Amino acid sequence: MKTYQIVCICLIVMASCKTEPKSESTETQEKSDTAMSAQTVSFNPAQMKNVGIEVGTPAEENVSGVLKLQGKIDVPPQSTISLSFPLGGYLRSTKMLPGMHVRKGQVLAELEDMQFIQLQQDYLTAKEKFSLAETEFHRQRDLNTSKASSDKVMQQAKSEMETQRILMSALGQKLEVIGISPAKLRADNISKSVSILSPINGFVSKVNVNVGKYTSPTDMLFELVDPGDIHLALSVFEKDLNALSVGQKVIAYTNSDPDKKFEAEIILISKNLDQDRMAEVHCHFEKYSPTLVPGMFMNGEVSVGNKPALTVPEEAVVRWENKFYVFTENPKGSFEMQEVTTGALHSGRQQISGDSIRPDTRLVVKNAYALLMKIMNTDDEG
Repeated sequence: MKTYQIVCICLIVMASCKTEPKSESTETQEKSDTAMSAQTVSFNPAQMKNVGIEVGTPAEENVSGVLKLQGKIDVPPQSTISLSFPLGGYLRSTKMLPGMHVRKGQVLAELEDMQFIQLQQDYLTAKEKFSLAETEFHRQRDLNTSKASSDKVMQQAKSEMETQRILMSALGQKLEVIGISPAKLRADNISKSVSILSPINGFVSKVNVNVGKYTSPTDMLFELVDPGDIHLALSVFEKDLNALSVGQKVIAYTNSDPDKKFEAEIILISKNLDQDRMAEVHCHFEKYSPTLVPGMFMNGEVSVGNKPALTVPEEAVVRWENKFYVFTENPKGSFEMQEVTTGALHSGRQQISGDSIRPDTRLVVKNAYALLMKIMNTDDEG
């Protein structure tokens, strides 16, 4: 009982002495303030000499700029084919799956229906009637030549022959539309099924049918893509449009595999700007790769003409949390971390630009990472 009382007294004393806990927002703000204050770091001359830090100014040079763009792989309308069938029918078989490559003339599916049989029957019947009408016309023409038959009878025979020719030709065209050759059709090879063939070499992007389903002429059965005309659509800001022209080379790559490069060429520059003041630049790949699929996001780099720019040694620029920085010198001997935008890298010199970067700006040009390490250590200690 005495032990219980002692514990209670201790708890009361601790509660009375405990300071009010900081709220989550207060702690977050303090951390943020610490991080902001850590953007400035100080080194005395002796420390700078020991770690090899040197200060200088950016150099003004004419550099070949690299315009970095983003976009995605696209397919023009003429290279996207939606397959339907002009007559309704039941899907008898198909082995197609999205992503499968197909050859021109390859069977994609088979349909069957009674009307296919009827159409073939009608054609063969019309063919026989035409043959009979043609024979009758020739007989009446010979009789008319010898005046054994009147002109009227001959004209009627000719009209009947032409009528049957028209009917046979029309039915033959219908057969060709569904993939049946009229020239090869005979009474002993009438089929209840027809094959749907691929009109291109490409790959299947969509499959909208299954075995046993009845399809109507308005149903899209498959969607095919011709990769021969697959292209890259990049978005470019209005201010950069004048730096681009048809025929320029583009180096494209994906975020997942930036080391694998794809060469492309600008074939069209749109003059229409969207609400973000951006236009589309269409590029054609020099060589098709099966890894390039419609809708894939890609980055593009375009080399633009020489232009004046500020450059610093490559080791003057540090990367932290996916952003680039330099350290500018303050009058009191400290260095402030300034975010910059990087451009072309050539012969060990990095193009930079920023609101506070001018030709006379004094900044660290050697071993800038030593300052970054000190900032990171300061954050860890905080």
